[in-house]
Amino acid sequence: MTITEGEKLPDIAMATPEGGEVRPSDFEGRSAVLFFYPKDNTPGCTTEAKDFSALKADFDQAGCALLGISKDSPQKHRNFIAKHDLTVPLATDAQEGGLSDKLGVWAEKKMYGRTFMGMVRTTILLAPDGTVVRVWPKVKVKGHAEEVLEAVRNL
Repeated sequence: MTITEGEKLPDIAMATPEGGEVRPSDFEGRSAVLFFYPKDNTPGCTTEAKDFSALKADFDQAGCALLGISKDSPQKHRNFIAKHDLTVPLATDAQEGGLSDKLGVWAEKKMYGRTFMGMVRTTILLAPDGTVVRVWPKVKVKGHAEEVLEAVRNL
């Protein structure tokens, strides 16, 4: 499956750092931004999570939930949150056939002549009814959180 505007995401549960779970349907009734990122504590991912955290109050004021998603374990997420004082919630999509797999954002990547599976940095904006409003594939981090906030405000 690829992500298509106007469709709903598969309702797949993901683990939270606190030991609970979260799924796309949990956000119905308000808009939501799901940002998929490769790995905790790497430069681009840290910048992205800090940028969304810095704007969390603005997203809250716009009635929009935020959720960062990677394949990192709940323990790694707890460490990442503590190390960088993140306020944005995170989820672990580690199971085979999880949300990132179904959406095609867990995909084959190439770097330095090596091929491997990894998370393609992707952001999805959901409308309050749970449908996909906009997709940002292969995100460049600089200015991205601000661009997403502007899209939320224009819903």
